[in-house]
Amino acid sequence: MEFQSQKIYSPKHNKKRLNQEQVRLLEKSFNANKKLEPELKLHLANQLGVPARQVAIWYQNKRARWKTQSLELDYNTLQVKLENALSEKRRLEKDVKYLQGELRKAQEMMFAMNNQRDNHRQYQYQHQHHHLPNFVSCNSKGSSEGGSSGFHEDNVHDHEVLQIDELYTCLIGGHRSTWS
Repeated sequence: MEFQSQKIYSPKHNKKRLNQEQVRLLEKSFNANKKLEPELKLHLANQLGVPARQVAIWYQNKRARWKTQSLELDYNTLQVKLENALSEKRRLEKDVKYLQGELRKAQEMMFAMNNQRDNHRQYQYQHQHHHLPNFVSCNSKGSSEGGSSGFHEDNVHDHEVLQIDELYTCLIGGHRSTWS
């Protein structure tokens, strides 16, 4: 029997459970002030008719739940941001692969065009080398002779101008091993 009497007088049974109106008032107070100042604690305890310690414990528990909820909200927000960032990363990686492919195609086209232009210039050089007008002649001396490609002007008139492509072909023509 002594065991039951101790149980009846335990602090757990002396504490009254808060009713809905009291909880509503505490919630309203908590929403206004997350930290419980001593004056507010005494005022709420008197207004609710409960011990100040009970108000302090309610605030402490409420603040812990509030922090946990805030952390969960922050976590969920960060999780959504992470998922969005990963999605954006995947999209950008696809874009990079696509653009790398486009760049590779463009480089291949440029290479093909350069080869065509070089082949055309080689063709022009081979055909024009023997049919150059008397005012321009190209010569090509091998490196063993200590020379280089160049051109000589013979009988140049002001209105006779060598075109850029022809000049370029003439200047670099001697350096191409495939050209004869």
